[in-house]
Amino acid sequence: LYRVDTENRSRFKVPIATVNNNQLYYEIHGEGEPAVCMGGWGTYCHKNGRGLARGLTDKYQVLVFDYRGIGQSKDDLNIPASMKLYSADLIALLDHLGWNKVHLIGLVGMGCGVAQEVALSRPELVRSMVNMGCWSSVDDYLRDQLELFRTVHREVGFYAFQQFVCIYSFLPEFYNQNKHRLLGPDGEWGELRDNYVTHERLVDACLAHDTSDRLKDITTPTLVIHAAKDMVTSPRTTLPIEHGIPGAEGVMMEDTAHVVVGKAQKIEFCNILFSFLDKH
Repeated sequence: LYRVDTENRSRFKVPIATVNNNQLYYEIHGEGEPAVCMGGWGTYCHKNGRGLARGLTDKYQVLVFDYRGIGQSKDDLNIPASMKLYSADLIALLDHLGWNKVHLIGLVGMGCGVAQEVALSRPELVRSMVNMGCWSSVDDYLRDQLELFRTVHREVGFYAFQQFVCIYSFLPEFYNQNKHRLLGPDGEWGELRDNYVTHERLVDACLAHDTSDRLKDITTPTLVIHAAKDMVTSPRTTLPIEHGIPGAEGVMMEDTAHVVVGKAQKIEFCNILFSFLDKH
């Protein structure tokens, strides 16, 4: 099924595919070379392309999908959650679509881990890889943060978790000005509201993710974007990825926290992203 969104000038396909013995919801926006955009504990779907880097769908055909248990994607709770499981979902989806040589864009969390696993297990599928807000393995600081986010959600409730994670993810100035739209039923990480089981499984996958000894085997051209003011996945966790992948490029965004926000930051991010993608 195709329809045209004249406002966003995007053409997108909105089916559910049975891949990797599971049903995954996905959308395809734009035209051009194939790219996949993945975030953290949420989805870029169901937003008519909003949230994607401005101009991305003008130059690329962009695949976004709901991780299993998110949105309209199903999940099998009998299968242990792992980054390899979520990457196997994406690999099966790419095979289903007949896509290869795609640009993998992982932003703010587990999308980067999924991209790393795909680049390692099926390098022929990947033209380039972007990682931001990422890690190759968790240290005690990141492990305890992720566990604490999950504990707050379980013990105090979604809205306490939402406020907690927003405080860590946005700069104080932005939070103060935008608290009214960051928090509440329509606020950030809304995909996890009334969905603690999925949150628990996503955290399990994040905690167990470890490519630190395998980064040297990634042959994909890679860009790692470092956010200097990130309180979750700081350069402490992102620099080892740049240093571990042969030939990887790195760029520091000096005034950016965990999430890219505001006009100036978004322009800077797009300039960095498109400069890299255009070379590959």
